[in-house]
Amino acid sequence: MTDQKNDNSEQGILWEVFVQAKPGLAHKHSGSLHATDAEMALKSARDVYTRRSEGVSIWVVPATEITATTEGDSDSFFDPADDKVYRHPTFYTVPEGVKYL
Repeated sequence: MTDQKNDNSEQGILWEVFVQAKPGLAHKHSGSLHATDAEMALKSARDVYTRRSEGVSIWVVPATEITATTEGDSDSFFDPADDKVYRHPTFYTVPEGVKYL
């Protein structure tokens, strides 16, 4: 685990928490928390987001390390996908018994 600096805040830095519910499933964003380092963030995430055994794996990521699009960029950024309708799953049927699709 890598140490993160306190960021001059008594609460520590903001971490985003991702929890995997069962082996083989994707990690899903569960929320955010403040912690002074990665180890504290993992322990806090465990206590807050998996207190009823809801997960088998936890990822914590410093919020400052996440790069995201902005609302203003959405039209130009996602425009290339509009002309590729074959990539949308509307052309396929899902067979019975398929889990986690």
